[in-house]
Amino acid sequence: MILENHLYPLKFIPIVKPKVWGGEKLRNVFGKGNSEGNIGESWELSGVAGDFSIVSNGKFKGTNMKDLLEHHGPSLLGRRVSRTYGTEFPLLFKFIDAKEDLSVQLHPDDVLAAERHNSFGKTEMWYIVDTDTHARLIVGFNRPMDEETYKKALSEGNITEILQMEAITPGDVYFIAPGTVHAIGGGTLLAEIQQTSDITYRIYDWDRPDVDGNMRELHTEQALKAINFKPTQAKQSYKDKQNDIVPLCTSQYFETNKLMLTRPLERDTAGLDSFRVYMCIEGEAQFQTNNETVALSKGETILIPACIEKILIKTTSATLLEVYIP
Repeated sequence: MILENHLYPLKFIPIVKPKVWGGEKLRNVFGKGNSEGNIGESWELSGVAGDFSIVSNGKFKGTNMKDLLEHHGPSLLGRRVSRTYGTEFPLLFKFIDAKEDLSVQLHPDDVLAAERHNSFGKTEMWYIVDTDTHARLIVGFNRPMDEETYKKALSEGNITEILQMEAITPGDVYFIAPGTVHAIGGGTLLAEIQQTSDITYRIYDWDRPDVDGNMRELHTEQALKAINFKPTQAKQSYKDKQNDIVPLCTSQYFETNKLMLTRPLERDTAGLDSFRVYMCIEGEAQFQTNNETVALSKGETILIPACIEKILIKTTSATLLEVYIP
C-alpha cells in the first residue's frame, strides 16, 4: 500500500453528462468530452454513489474516490472533516453549460433530505464563467409569496410570471440555499459547488421532452414542504483583487475564494485541517509541493489533500476558485 504521506495533488477524469438543455461550450471552451451531442454537465470531482470520480494522474491513477477515502480518509479530507463525514466526500464540483433553460427546481435541506432520501441536502453556489447576450437566472420570487399564491400560479400555468429573473454577466456569484426556487437560464456557462447530493425537485420544465422524447417527472407535492417562500438574496457581492485571496461565498458546508494570479503564490493552510479544491476558470498554473508538481489548465480541477498544508501555485496568468470546508 502507498503510504499516506505520499498523497499528492490529485486530478480526476471528468464525468460528462449529456442533457437535453446542454450545448457545445463544455467541449469547445473546456475540452470536455470527445463526441458530438449536447453536453450539459461535467462532474469534475464526485463522491456520489454510482458516479465516483477516478484519479487521472500519478501513483493513484485509476483509483476511484470511494477507495481513496476508505484507505486515506483523514489524510485526504482532514481529520476534522473526516470526523464529520467519515469516508464520504462532502462536496460535488461541476461545470454546467445551459444552452437552453434548465427546469425550474429546488433542493431539500439536510433534515428533509435525510428523512426522505437518507441523503445530504443540497446547498450550492454558482460562479458565472461565460454568458451569451441576454443570459439570465431564475432565483426566488418577484413578489411577496405564500403557498396559496404559489399553488394558484402553478395550477393556472402561470408559474413563470411569479419568478424573479436576473440578468447575469461573467464573474457573478450566487449562493443557492435549500428551498430556493431557481433555474439556470440558456446561454450560461458556470462552475457549481454543492453538497454531495443529487436530489432535485422539479416544479416546471418548460413543457419539453427529455433526450428520449419523454416528459420528465415533476415533483409538485414533494416540493411544497421544501420551498422557502421568504425573500432571498442569492447574489453575492465582492471586489476583484489581483494576487490576493478574495472571499466569494461562505456557508457551513463550504467556503469559496477567488484567486486572480499574475505571479506565483505560496498558500500555507496549516491549521485548516481540510482538503482544498481548485477549479481553473482562466489561464494555467502549476501546483508544486515538496515532492510533486502538477499542471492545471483552464477548465480543469485539482484536489489538494489535507495532509499537504503548503503549496506553491506557479503562474503568470490564472483565475482559480479555491474551495474548502470551514
